[in-house]
Amino acid sequence: MDALDNARDTIRRHGLVDAGERVLLACSGGADSTCLLHVMQALAPEGSWGLAVAHFNHRLRRDADRDEHFVRDLAASCGLPFYSGSRDVAAYAREKGMNLEEAGRDLRYAFLEKTADDIGAARIATAHTMDDQAETFLMRLLRGSGRSGLTGIPVRRGRLIVRPLIRVTRAEVEAYLEGQAWAYRTDASNRDRRYLRNRIRLELLPFLRDRFDPGIIPRLGRLVDVLQAEEAWLESGVDAASSGAILADQDSIRLDMNALSGLPLALRRRLVRRFLSLLRGDLRRISFKDIETILTLEEGRDFTLEKGLVLRRERDRVGIRPDPPPRMSYQFSWDPAAPLHIPELGLTLSGEVLPASRRGSLKTDDRREAGLDAGTLRLPLTVRCRRDGDRYRPLGAPGRAKLKEIFRARGVAPEERDRRPVFVSGESIVWVLGLPVSEVHKISESTSQVLLIRVE
Repeated sequence: MDALDNARDTIRRHGLVDAGERVLLACSGGADSTCLLHVMQALAPEGSWGLAVAHFNHRLRRDADRDEHFVRDLAASCGLPFYSGSRDVAAYAREKGMNLEEAGRDLRYAFLEKTADDIGAARIATAHTMDDQAETFLMRLLRGSGRSGLTGIPVRRGRLIVRPLIRVTRAEVEAYLEGQAWAYRTDASNRDRRYLRNRIRLELLPFLRDRFDPGIIPRLGRLVDVLQAEEAWLESGVDAASSGAILADQDSIRLDMNALSGLPLALRRRLVRRFLSLLRGDLRRISFKDIETILTLEEGRDFTLEKGLVLRRERDRVGIRPDPPPRMSYQFSWDPAAPLHIPELGLTLSGEVLPASRRGSLKTDDRREAGLDAGTLRLPLTVRCRRDGDRYRPLGAPGRAKLKEIFRARGVAPEERDRRPVFVSGESIVWVLGLPVSEVHKISESTSQVLLIRVE
């Protein structure tokens, strides 16, 4: 089949354009998009389609304005409405911290979608070919993409974007244009070997075609077709599993790690991808390492996925880390002989000194009370909020540890940590509410008096 018949078959097989619909044709002026324009105009009477032409000027090349004028004249010669848009792609890329290809794609599609909405177009047709499909497959293969990435360019994306030429090779495009003596523009940047896609197009694919298989492009196109069909089937399994694993409401999206346990590793990875896609809107720049890090994230730990997006695993659910509350600040000098009220916490402390003979009957609860060797304490005690760098040795521990790490290991949420008063004797932490007493100040056989602290 030539380009025309191939495009007709693709449109019919995939139902890309319905009868009577208006289609916006994205045209750069190059061979592929010029072929798309002529093919769609030839097929339009068969479906009673209305056509319009759109061109986006990236302002990246000296000939960019000439390309725009070429497409404008081409549309006029075909009797089709023409719409153009322009942005400084380089400036936008710098502003957003993106590469030129990403920035250009974002701005181009934003222009196309707005134009389609303005003119009432039901579809936007782009000129991706089978060669583009092969290049994308090899590019992602070299970058280590998984199965989802290797599915390449879909024949349709969402409601708007359709690709009638995705089964047409570039050789067929050029033969169709030459057979009709139709002119097109040549983009010199397509020969710039600084870009990976261009090196694949100009070096790798010709090498594979000449040395291994003249039909490498159709074979890769067929492989991608197989992968796309299998991917759709696999994603149906993700759909079924995501209802129990991905918890979404108006305020947040979280991943339930307990729901993932017991599932096959491949499904767990796909659920993490689905979670991140819902969270961010896309999976750009998400790496295999990111997926694995989230799968193995420990309780209470944070993971910076990217600037401005920090995830935390808390109570076996992974979600966006909430902004920390303002740090509390309180400090009191306390003689346990009299109660102490801490208004910031709504807590009241009371102390009682007991004889050593009572130590065997004490059943202290770290969450509400603590028993300490009174003889090791310097009074008055300091009762304060935690500080950066606080360290102490919990009962039974081999040595001192950072209070922050102890909180984290015990699953104490960051917003709760300031609400745990720290009891200090001299320079030594003797107890932290909810944690064991200090090993250094514990009750022992040599204890003569016990200080019992109660928190109400």
